[in-house]
Amino acid sequence: MSMDLDWITPQQAAEQRGITDRRIQELCAKGLVSGAVRLGRDWLIPKDTPKLLDGRTKAVKSSKKAYARG
Repeated sequence: MSMDLDWITPQQAAEQRGITDRRIQELCAKGLVSGAVRLGRDWLIPKDTPKLLDGRTKAVKSSKKAYARG
């Protein structure tokens, strides 16, 4: 079976982003990964999907602190 090279698996996305593949799958299921599609029981993610800020990263936490300080 030939797979288009513009897609990556949740495992590959997890390695790139430093989180678990299960977390990537959860984000896909919640619709938080733009362009992700479900093929049977597997997820396919576009290679050019930007890094996700899912609320657990330092960038999001520091922006929340800055916003709270007002």
